[in-house]
Amino acid sequence: RREPLALINLKKKNEETGEEEIASRLDHCKAKATRHIFLIRHSQYNLDGRADKDRTLTPLGREQAELTGHRLASLGLKFDQIIHSSMTRATETTEIISKHLPGVKKISTDLLREGAPIEPDPPVSHWKPEAVQYYEDGARIEAAFRNFIHRADAKQEEDSYEIFVCHANVIRYIVCRALQFPPEGWLRLSLNNGSITHLVIRPNGRVALRTLGDTGFMPPDKITRT
Repeated sequence: RREPLALINLKKKNEETGEEEIASRLDHCKAKATRHIFLIRHSQYNLDGRADKDRTLTPLGREQAELTGHRLASLGLKFDQIIHSSMTRATETTEIISKHLPGVKKISTDLLREGAPIEPDPPVSHWKPEAVQYYEDGARIEAAFRNFIHRADAKQEEDSYEIFVCHANVIRYIVCRALQFPPEGWLRLSLNNGSITHLVIRPNGRVALRTLGDTGFMPPDKITRT
């Protein structure tokens, strides 16, 4: 989140202890643990569906989700939670993945729904949403970034492992923002269905990208990018 110094009220400085008290309060606000963020793109879905409820996973999409779930389980990590977009294709992907991770709680959120995060630069001819969509979706997706992508809370003692199941546009924007790259370049990244992107956030706020859109665990004939 923010630098520890920004989390303490310097006006409450004790005149007797002075700098010693500030140092003590700073230590209390410093993060101690590392957060591991696994961003999963939903599996292949029915593009012909007119409403969100009709855009369900295809048979191949369900296979992809099984493969992703198996891959995550094989990592042998103690996952803390699965936060997923409330859209149908992300929810269905989550349900399949969660079968491989019994006991991990699931949380649905509208913040991670698909959208147009920011006008891409350079522009593309095949995708031109209405300008108002950038304002509506962009504010929400930026809010998702600020809400979910931050260093560990100072009270967190152990490293955490969290899964976020959402959409390509959301993941690409989050990666650019987390790495302090120009967010307008988000559309230059490409993500397969069911892919795994792994971000690491250290206690000092440094962010590293371990994997981007990994689908090496899927057979070539199961890989799609729709």
